[in-house]
Amino acid sequence: MTSTDVRNEAEDSGPSGYAAARLRLLQEGARSGPPRRLALSELTDEWLSGLFTAGTEGLRGVSLVAVGGYGRGELSPRSDLDLLLLHDGADNAAVAALADRIWYPVWDLGLALDHSVRTPGEARRTAGDDLKVQLGLLDARHLAGDLGLTASLRTAVLADWRNQAPRRLPELQELCAERAARQGELQYLLEPDLKEARGGLRDATALRAVAASWLADAPREGLDDARRRLLDVRDALHLATGRATDRLALQEQDQVAAELGLLDADTLLRQVYEAARVISYASDVTWREVGRVLRSRSVRPRLRAMLGGGKQTAERSPLAEGVVEQDGEVVLARAARPDRDPVLPLRAAAAAAQAGLPLSLHAVRRLAGSVRPLPTPWPAEARQELVTLLGSGRPTVEVWEALEAEGLITRLLPDWERVRCRPQRNAVHVWTVDRHLIETAVRASEYTRRVSRPDLLLVAALLHDIGKGWPGDHSVAGEIIVKDVAARIGFDRADVTVLSTLVRHHLLLVETATRRDLDDPATVRAVADAVGSQSTLYLLHALTEADALATGPAAWSSWRGSLVADLVKRVAAVLAGEEPDEPEAAAPTAEQERLAIEAVATGSPVLALRAQTEPPAGEQPPGGPEPLGVELLIAVPDQAGVLPAVAGVLAMHRLTVRTAELRSLDLPDGVDGAVLLLDWRVAAEYGSLPQAARLRADLVRALDGSLDIAGRLAERDAAYPRRRGWVAPPPRVTVHPAASRLATVIEVRAQDAPGLLFRIGRALEDADVRVRSAHASTLGANAVDAFYVTGAEGKPLPAAEADAVARKLEEMLRG
Repeated sequence: MTSTDVRNEAEDSGPSGYAAARLRLLQEGARSGPPRRLALSELTDEWLSGLFTAGTEGLRGVSLVAVGGYGRGELSPRSDLDLLLLHDGADNAAVAALADRIWYPVWDLGLALDHSVRTPGEARRTAGDDLKVQLGLLDARHLAGDLGLTASLRTAVLADWRNQAPRRLPELQELCAERAARQGELQYLLEPDLKEARGGLRDATALRAVAASWLADAPREGLDDARRRLLDVRDALHLATGRATDRLALQEQDQVAAELGLLDADTLLRQVYEAARVISYASDVTWREVGRVLRSRSVRPRLRAMLGGGKQTAERSPLAEGVVEQDGEVVLARAARPDRDPVLPLRAAAAAAQAGLPLSLHAVRRLAGSVRPLPTPWPAEARQELVTLLGSGRPTVEVWEALEAEGLITRLLPDWERVRCRPQRNAVHVWTVDRHLIETAVRASEYTRRVSRPDLLLVAALLHDIGKGWPGDHSVAGEIIVKDVAARIGFDRADVTVLSTLVRHHLLLVETATRRDLDDPATVRAVADAVGSQSTLYLLHALTEADALATGPAAWSSWRGSLVADLVKRVAAVLAGEEPDEPEAAAPTAEQERLAIEAVATGSPVLALRAQTEPPAGEQPPGGPEPLGVELLIAVPDQAGVLPAVAGVLAMHRLTVRTAELRSLDLPDGVDGAVLLLDWRVAAEYGSLPQAARLRADLVRALDGSLDIAGRLAERDAAYPRRRGWVAPPPRVTVHPAASRLATVIEVRAQDAPGLLFRIGRALEDADVRVRSAHASTLGANAVDAFYVTGAEGKPLPAAEADAVARKLEEMLRG
């Protein structure tokens, strides 16, 4: 069926015909994107024009006008209809009746309608008071009635906009900034709002408004295509959900990708991010131009008066060879020759970042169009300029984005293409892979005084996740890639080895510190063997912190920092030639001994809570010590089921377990009985800590069987909201036989849930193994817990028995 056939059907059958023709159009698989939006707009135009004509009955001086998105002809399947009934004020009663004859059929079909009835004067006054109304009128399009009335309003609104631009454009910029602060940046969000987020459709519309002011214009290259791509995604989202939504939720991304004929949801997100980057960069450039024009308009008349008139030229201040600052931007010097100077892009970028200034669009495009490729290996100057750029702190981000917008980054580092705009489907990560790498370099620039080779730290920060663009373990893939990239950049063989070690082991410190027993000599020796030298260890320590801080707020804490610092101290001692001491049963402290004696005397558990506030790495954080959690000491007469009972009670009270150590305590002479001592670190999920008396009372009930922990936790788990259309990856349990000589290490990776540690503890009790210590780590929704277990005699489990325990534990978690 052609567009003409569809429109004829709509005209012949009235509202029901329009509804049928509209449905037929939306179901046509062969037509999508701009052709379908245009056809839907034309179909709606014909229908509304028919309603208008049938209701006028000789009425003059009135017209029907489409504004906003409908005015631009951008009707998505569930878009609002933005309509203005414009009249000359001659017959208000007749106009009101006409409005009813148009609005009610639209409502009867269940279509969303944003409508108004105004005279031209009222429309202009409203636009003068409400910026959003004025933006909608800039896209006014005549549908039916008095064409001259519509044309005169359009002419007047555009004239008002251009005359008021010096006042309205800063207001529009502030509106865009407020919206970005609320909605975030589209190019990094896992569930982005295609319209409201920064770099979305609203920003694209704002750029059209700036262009209409004649004060400045956006870079046009790629902008229309980016806008079209976001509109196509919104169309598919409306069809997939059947709702008027602009939020691309996780559970709908696969369906939207299929609707668009894309491979998968990651491909969809990458296309969305690329489009958003084009719009965001165009916005940055445009608003800088607006600010420059407005400043020049206010300053130039005064300068001319002071200097006696005449044309003034903006002053140019040299920044580096071939690079100058002009009017708040970094531009190329007149004598610069990009075709003869392959280092110029990096030199200009480093100069801009060091000065805290943006690279001009003209300069970047000139570099992209004429610069020669760097030789392999790079000259020393190019490598130094890259390091300078990476070490410039926060200004690095904007400069890097300018280079990337014109394709210069992938020319310098071809492997960058695989991580560019690559989403990270992990709630812990707040950035795409490429932006995370830049953020890590920004963070690492704060630690350059802590290491002997700041250049290696910064380059490792830039490349540590470069392997995420390849299948398999990204650390392993990254090690291979970095060896090639580092040699190409011009590092010598020894430096290449250090960089590849840093990338290969960039997760080693934090994973070991939070998931292994630091008192076990095997733990410390394994890290020392992997790192190789103290200088590399300190580089890795700085990279670990920078990486975690650049990941997101859930990836780092004072508690993690203190554990990593403790591990680094122990490993540094081994690398200096010291041998780690074999762990011995520590003599109980006075408090532990007191609790144990009381537990034996009462025959019931005794506990104490104590806050921990030691800062990591011997440094006080800003504002004083930050609590690392709470030390929970529990002395319990030795009996079965202690671990699951304690874990279950803590889960009931919404306490997160960070580390857990269990051991039998030797009592003083004259005191009979066996006591288990639990030395745990816990933290409240939210709110304040429960009272110790309440914890003890529930623990007593849990141990005597009168408290149904499993039932209580099941009720709480059932109340947890479930994410529609998403299934958590299956749990995985592995045995690490070489991780310790003193115990068998069993590692559990699973979806975090209330009572997870309780379920694991009960399963280990059922397997007749003793838990020596537990090390819990939670990153977003993922729990990674390591358990040091032994047999009844206190020795590591035989391999076959350890594998059997792991299989049973995994089966329990899957069930």
